[in-house]
Amino acid sequence: MADILGCSPDREMAEHWTILRAPVGSTVHGLHLEGTDDRDEMGICIEDFDRVAGFSEFEQYIYRTAAEREGKNDAPSQPGDLDLTIYSLRKFLRLAMQGNPTILTLLFVPSELCTVRVATGAQLQEMAPYIISRQAGKRYLGYLESQRQRLLGERGQKKVNRPELEEKFGYDTKYAMHVLRLAVQGVELLSTGRLTFPMSDWNGYRTYLREVREGKKQLQDVLTFVGENERELKDLTTNSPLAEYPDKEAVEKWMLERYWENWKARRPVV
Repeated sequence: MADILGCSPDREMAEHWTILRAPVGSTVHGLHLEGTDDRDEMGICIEDFDRVAGFSEFEQYIYRTAAEREGKNDAPSQPGDLDLTIYSLRKFLRLAMQGNPTILTLLFVPSELCTVRVATGAQLQEMAPYIISRQAGKRYLGYLESQRQRLLGERGQKKVNRPELEEKFGYDTKYAMHVLRLAVQGVELLSTGRLTFPMSDWNGYRTYLREVREGKKQLQDVLTFVGENERELKDLTTNSPLAEYPDKEAVEKWMLERYWENWKARRPVV
């Protein structure tokens, strides 16, 4: 279990053996508003041999400056706070091949925006064509439906904690922007096999998303736009040029080779 207060013995290992780390929140999408956002970052590390083969398996390390500052796990992040998750390479690839939208971001962040990108991390990004498949479309659709229901209060708690936006604009504009972003990026991924960061303004999408966040669009207009992209995404789950499934054998072979090379380099031959 990761220690989100930052006191875990996993911290030194995770940060020292990180192969790729980059922002994954509004900043990397080009949708942030200056002085209003926390910093969401994600990384991938190659964990120690005993954390793979031993009894204490490592999956991820989580660090949050808000939790450290306030001394409680669920402390809300403030503008400028860091929310960092560093995954093991194995867990990252498992989630990526399933098409997890947040996880997939890290495969396409350009090198100039990465805070860590060693040779193995660059190779991982080059493996994207073997990892991405039409299965990602199904995951995007699932996330999209769940978040839309939460936005509208139709499912569980919204868990967004931005009543000031609801009071000012009638709905949580930041959450709505992310719902629409999921739909737009899902279409881009299944159409091209890639994601663009920061988001391009092709067809005015990024401008529209920023206007949603700024409360310049009516909620019904946003939901209509979401629906249009959702229908296109559904069609792409069967008509996309991508493979139906990821190339699991190729990805696993690459992963095992990177673990073996990394472990050999760490430990002297006796």
